[in-house]
Amino acid sequence: MAMTDTQFHQLADEMFQAIENAIETAIDEQDADVDIDASGNVLQLEFQDTSKIVINKQEPLHQIWIATRFGGYHFSYVDGQWLDERNGGEFMPFVLESIYRQGGIRLSL
Repeated sequence: MAMTDTQFHQLADEMFQAIENAIETAIDEQDADVDIDASGNVLQLEFQDTSKIVINKQEPLHQIWIATRFGGYHFSYVDGQWLDERNGGEFMPFVLESIYRQGGIRLSL
């Protein structure tokens, strides 16, 4: 059964909120230096060195796209998980590792 736009937004918003909550916790506990800008379909994280990770919803494709300084990645919802369309990697572990590699911040979910 195909996913509806409403289901897509609900699932993607849950991921976005989990990331925001984890970063806010890290800011409180680790004095992490990261700015969060969430507007519309985009979640942008800016680190102390001014590098950014941009996570956005691609509604027509029902995908979440991530741009890091290491490259761009596309995740699709398959069998209850967001998976990278190229290597099958899971979304959340990838995001956590990217935030650590790029911003030096360890997040826990």
